[in-house]
Amino acid sequence: MLVEIENKIVSTQLFEEKFVCDLNACKGACCVQGDAGAPLTFEEVDILEDIYDDVKPFMRPEGIAVVEESGVFYLDRDNEPVTSLVNGEECVFVYFDEKGIAKCAVEQAHAEGKVSFLKPISCHLYPIRVKKFDDTIALNYNEWSVCEPACACGETLNVPVYRFLKAPLVRAFGEPFFKELEIVDEELKKQGNQ
Repeated sequence: MLVEIENKIVSTQLFEEKFVCDLNACKGACCVQGDAGAPLTFEEVDILEDIYDDVKPFMRPEGIAVVEESGVFYLDRDNEPVTSLVNGEECVFVYFDEKGIAKCAVEQAHAEGKVSFLKPISCHLYPIRVKKFDDTIALNYNEWSVCEPACACGETLNVPVYRFLKAPLVRAFGEPFFKELEIVDEELKKQGNQ
């Protein structure tokens, strides 16, 4: 089912599905697996190019080699920019912590005050995927087997996808939009759809 909020079409799966990342279980697989790099806007490409020197100290040699040979992004099969990959697998900005968990060099540079950019919005919003159609934006839940631990954790804690992703939703679309999501959630509960 879909609901319309402002100029956005929102899948009710954002309210129905439960989700809380469990990095100890999945090891950050969403940054390593997949059929393309993380979706970017061209504005984000410019930002990543501008901050690259400040992010580079947090990156692995493999990622640095790819960026220095072919750049921070490539165009996917839909002709959209996505982050470059190491050996067609992990994002160039991935590094692994002492537990073998994939982490983001951009996010680490941000955490240490080296850059103001947190990370690409598509990464921050995952498992929500955003698609633009002329004047309309669609927000859909992307179901992926690597996120089964997150679904189980979300189920245990009873946290719907949209609530887990409050910070990136506010970052992308503003506080009033998130408040509308909360209203829709309450309405759906009253209707017994959850």
